[in-house]
Amino acid sequence: MCGARVLVPGATGEIGAALVARLHSLGARPALAGRDPDALAAVQAACADAPARTFDAWDLDACAQTVTWAAGELGGLDGVVVCVGIGAFGPAEEMTDAVAEYLVGVNALAPMAFLRAAAPRVADGGVLAAVTGVVAEAAPARMADYAAAKAALATWLTAVRREQRRRGVSVLEINLPHMDTRFAERAVQGEAPRLPPGLPVEQAVDAVVRALAENARFVRPGANAPLEVVR
Repeated sequence: MCGARVLVPGATGEIGAALVARLHSLGARPALAGRDPDALAAVQAACADAPARTFDAWDLDACAQTVTWAAGELGGLDGVVVCVGIGAFGPAEEMTDAVAEYLVGVNALAPMAFLRAAAPRVADGGVLAAVTGVVAEAAPARMADYAAAKAALATWLTAVRREQRRRGVSVLEINLPHMDTRFAERAVQGEAPRLPPGLPVEQAVDAVVRALAENARFVRPGANAPLEVVR
């Protein structure tokens, strides 16, 4: 990881912030992107004033422009790891079209916009990665639109992985279970069901860093461990 130039959109969330801190500690050169300027400044200070830029995931042009900015700041890109996302809870018939559109925009279209813009810029042998979640496969009740957006992103990543194979660019899906974060508390609608204790963020970061180093295809819940890395 030493010297790797990595853009992390969503660097102000718990997972994104922990990931950029780890990348920085390993000698990588992260570029940070997030919505909250105060939180972004705090993460930036912890990473020796790494390049940082605010963006709104609802603005797809801003997502693509952030990739251009990061490539310029870092002198190129070796990877992009998209950690953006927002949840919503409740029966499908109670979701308004506006909320459904927002969920698809933030959870699917924004990561796609980042990685689409990054694909021609990431060096051969680099990585394109995004966080999905077990909801993409489990499709739990009261999370229909959120799960559908994550499933759309997962399908898109699978297709792009096939497209990028010849270049040797890895496409990593970070399929995480329930995590010990405040993600559910920030839902745009509804309240999360009662959930068991979440997985510690540091365990997810350990798995993601290993997956990046090994050019893996998946981080996902394992049969014999909380998370496994699949090459």
